[in-house]
Amino acid sequence: MPKLFDITKFDSYKEDNRREVKSANGGLPVSLWESYSAMANTYGGVIILGIKELDDRSWRTTGLRYEDKENILDNFWNQAHNPQKVSVNLLSENDIETFEVHDNLVIVIHVPMAKREQKPVYINNDMFRGTYKRTHTGDYHCSHSQVKSMLRDQIEETMDMQSIENMSLEDLNFETVHQYRNRHKSYKPDHIWNNLSDDEYLQMIGAVDKDREGNIHPTGAGLLMFGNEYRILRQYPEYFLDYREMLDPTIRWTDRLQSSSGEWTGNVFDFYFKVYNKIALNIKVPFEIDNGIRVGETPVHRAIREALANCLVNTDFYISRGVVIKLEKDILTIENPGSIRVGKYQMRLGGQSDPRNKALMKMFNIIGVGERAGSGVPELFSVWKNEGWIDPIIEENFDPDRTILIMQFIKKVPKKSAEKKCQKKVPEKSLDKKITKKTQINYEKILNFMETDTWYKANDFVNVLDVKERRIKILLNELVESGRLVEDGLTKGKKYKRK
Repeated sequence: MPKLFDITKFDSYKEDNRREVKSANGGLPVSLWESYSAMANTYGGVIILGIKELDDRSWRTTGLRYEDKENILDNFWNQAHNPQKVSVNLLSENDIETFEVHDNLVIVIHVPMAKREQKPVYINNDMFRGTYKRTHTGDYHCSHSQVKSMLRDQIEETMDMQSIENMSLEDLNFETVHQYRNRHKSYKPDHIWNNLSDDEYLQMIGAVDKDREGNIHPTGAGLLMFGNEYRILRQYPEYFLDYREMLDPTIRWTDRLQSSSGEWTGNVFDFYFKVYNKIALNIKVPFEIDNGIRVGETPVHRAIREALANCLVNTDFYISRGVVIKLEKDILTIENPGSIRVGKYQMRLGGQSDPRNKALMKMFNIIGVGERAGSGVPELFSVWKNEGWIDPIIEENFDPDRTILIMQFIKKVPKKSAEKKCQKKVPEKSLDKKITKKTQINYEKILNFMETDTWYKANDFVNVLDVKERRIKILLNELVESGRLVEDGLTKGKKYKRK
């Protein structure tokens, strides 16, 4: 992970979602602890004392004196160790650095991202009013639902493992159960569980459990996987699954599948396979040939299959707005309620699996879906790179927490080709022959709006283009790929300027 503060790069820094500056001229700032809570509950960061941010977003030292150092640090550590001030101290002496910048003192506090079991990190002995998260360049109060989501994520036994004692086997759809068993038998014909009764089989896969009296109840995962939608809603009132196919721009959607329609079970198992089959039919990827025989599933198909399963096993089904899958021309977007438990950086890196619904993941693994724990997202990026497509985009929204994965089936423009076009001063062309005229117009609007040597964020173009910010980010990233724009390299609060 890149270093958050390097004194040699001081003049290039600006506040963002990982860096916060405070003047500290009057001593330890009260707002420091809000930033501490926010960074600990998000992705960590640095709080820098002795700095003021100017109107142009550049930094200036505030004249903090070395004789103030001991007083500020003593006050800081006294409060850090006071449970009435902050719920948990994540820091050690090594997390504090001091520097001299322009003859003034600067104190840098490195705040790590809290572990899942430590969240929420809150201040002033008030969990629901003292919990913060950080987005862009600010700290904001977490809502009750966000705090409750962090509390649910604390425990090692995930919520879907718990049995639902007011429900019985009758609440499960056994047609779905038998479809699942058939898939398992096809995947593992000799598996020892194939000969078990339904009750025994469901218990082995974690779909049901027995209470002390021997009564069988569905687990949360069993209900989600095999229940009917109207039964699932009794346990998960916010449960909603939605697939939207928007392949014709003249029609709002060309196909739609909703868990609430009443036309099918509405459970996770059926949704996964119905949606994957629809996506597989519509993405234009050539079949592979193996020893002269056509292979039906390519690395692209496998990557999408893993991404879809990853979405479902990491969904917080208690958060509103539900799972939304959108297939547009050349773009597939997968959204699920809930933050990324391992963090976006670790998710991109891979190798560490911490699903929000462990029992649900086990059920998918048993039938050969999502079996490569912790490697799905890195593999997705690798497959996209091999295809020469624009890198997938991972976004997080907060309040309500939401994870968004955007996959574009659009070829990158080679940098050398883009530079050659600039050198020849030929008119700029679209990134791809299939780019629509409307997209090309949006490119021109962005470029015409931007002034030389000025940085812009995606939300600066909302009124210019009259489209959603997510779509603007896609357009900006495409312009970066084409060599027309440069970016500042940040993950959150990313900025762009003309090359």
